[in-house]
This record gives sequence, structure tokens and C-alpha cells, in this order.
Amino acid sequence: MTQGFRIEALTSAHDRKNFTSGVEPLDRYLRDLATQDIKRRVSNCFIAVDTAGLIAGYYTFAAASFPLTELSADETKRLPRYALLPAGLIGRLAVDRRFRGQRLGGALIMDAATRAGRAESAIFALIVDAKDDAAVGFYQHHGFRRFASKPASLFLPIATALQALDAKSIR
Repeated sequence: MTQGFRIEALTSAHDRKNFTSGVEPLDRYLRDLATQDIKRRVSNCFIAVDTAGLIAGYYTFAAASFPLTELSADETKRLPRYALLPAGLIGRLAVDRRFRGQRLGGALIMDAATRAGRAESAIFALIVDAKDDAAVGFYQHHGFRRFASKPASLFLPIATALQALDAKSIR
């Protein structure tokens, strides 16, 4: 994890009103809707908090699946021929403008991968639906690959993410 930050589950005690990512729908979601989704068990929300308790970034995480046919033949070689593969969906991810350039986005992705790797239910990959080309580039920089039929949807096998985490911890 990036030094000076901790990642924890969002609660009603966290002050969300000053979070500003520069993307109004992401800011509004954290401010007005995240706790409702948590209560409804639609998604969870995890936040990066600095030492002063400010929310520096967040991501949402929910159960999902995707068709095996979205993967290339090379990627499906060692997989069972199930119609759907289990996944964890990072539905939203944002970093406050004040905390950009501190590698928080990557740390939030790795936190999601770690949680998925520890989950009692099987999760084959993390998936995201990128909002624009810049977001696609961000996710590809972190090892995500595009699905065959949806260029703005990407996936990262959990095994790949956990290998990257292990490699970083060895250094």
C-alpha cells in the first residue's frame, strides 16, 4: 500500500462531502449513493484514508461474471468450459485531485485483487468497464486486458494480480 494511507470499508462515519476527483458522477456517487448500495448489498465501497482521516480515493466492488467466450483461445486452454466465469467487478474507482500522483489508483486495484484472492467464493478475474480511452490506458497500465467483443471492458486474472503483488513484496 502507498505509504501514509490505509484502505478500509466506507462507513457513515467517514466525511465524504469534500471528496473531489474532478468527475462529478464519481464524486456524487461517493457522497450520495455509496452507503445506500452497501445497505442494499449491491456493492461494497472501500476507501483510501490519509493520516488526517481524509478520503483520498475509493473503489466499489461487487460480484459479477462474464462469458467464457470473451477470452481468447490461448486464455481458455486451462479453464473448464463453463458458460460463465466468476469475477469481481470494480464498478467505480476514483482518486481525489489532492492525492493524484501518489499511486493510489494502483493500490486500490491491488487491494481489490487481494480481497478477491482471500474471498471464500471463487473469483477468476477482476473486471472493469472503462469510461473513456484514458481509463482504458490506466487499466492496461495495471495489467488489465480487453475483452474480445467489448473494447472498453477489461479483465485482470486474479492469479496475475497476486503474482504481481508477490513480486513487489519480494523486492
